[in-house]
Amino acid sequence: MTAAVDLLTLGESMVSLRSGGPLSAGGSLSMHVAGAESNVAVGVARLGHGVSWAGVVGSDPHGQFILRQLRSEGIGLHHREDAARSTGVMFLEQRTADVSRAYYYRSGSAGSTLSIPDVDAALRDGARVLHLTGITAALGPEARRAVEYAAERAAGEGILVSLDVNYRAKLWSRDEARAALAPIARHATIVIASEDELDLVAPPTSDPGAELILDPGAGPGEDPAAGLSDAAEALLAKRLLEQGVREVVVKRGAAGAGAYTADGQWEVPAVPVTSIDTVGAGDAFTAGYLSALLDGEDVAGRLQRGALAGAFAVSTAGDWEGLPRTGELALLGNHVAGSTQR
Repeated sequence: MTAAVDLLTLGESMVSLRSGGPLSAGGSLSMHVAGAESNVAVGVARLGHGVSWAGVVGSDPHGQFILRQLRSEGIGLHHREDAARSTGVMFLEQRTADVSRAYYYRSGSAGSTLSIPDVDAALRDGARVLHLTGITAALGPEARRAVEYAAERAAGEGILVSLDVNYRAKLWSRDEARAALAPIARHATIVIASEDELDLVAPPTSDPGAELILDPGAGPGEDPAAGLSDAAEALLAKRLLEQGVREVVVKRGAAGAGAYTADGQWEVPAVPVTSIDTVGAGDAFTAGYLSALLDGEDVAGRLQRGALAGAFAVSTAGDWEGLPRTGELALLGNHVAGSTQR
């Protein structure tokens, strides 16, 4: 049976109220749709693929706004409206030119009630790829069970499962994330993570030599704040590959990205652009990577498109508003800063 869509994703989308300066000073707010999964959905849809999003919104104007925005991007919806709960809201503060801060009002939201029956309905017609994130699993026990069920069912049906760790410290602790996400990662075909998230999904080891590599303070003179060494990153990726993950993709922001498979390791630098807004850049990278996979590109091609999509995200304002369409990818391929196409 042919899958109804290329990519299905599920999670919570919220209304994002953005400020251009400190919230405490007041001023105007602009209204947007925010959510890692819907960001990826928009990115993949704009790059020419059939996409569906599953989630729960409140029976309120905020929920209607989200649904209208997603429909306008050509995204199919498997949604439920909860009359007893509100759609989640977040405030995004541009505190300085280099620092943004998010304030969530999503506890007990409609989106946190995503359930196994919601997943069943969304998966009924199948998909080539199911994309999940750790954010949804962090919303509560019901949503966590739904995500784990989705991963297990999709893997059992031969659907490629993509898991972006997307750790959010404001939602749960690292220990809580590790306990919830490690079982989900066992069903993943692709694991996407930043360097400091790999240990949340990699299986443990009893090898003391391996633990010495992973301890950032193990060596004399090492800086614990420096992050993972290359050896530690490779070791965590190796554990995931041995577990059955086919691709481990590491997002490094301005340092580019890398991927590990059974065939080797690949690296791609970031595309040099003027950074305006980094919110949503990781989701843009993921959308580019997955769209290239759906197009049959090899790992190097997937990384390159991910880097291009991420460059569009950071050089435009908004979570997803500046994401490219297929014909626009070449705009940043060999661009000159400040140029105008005529």
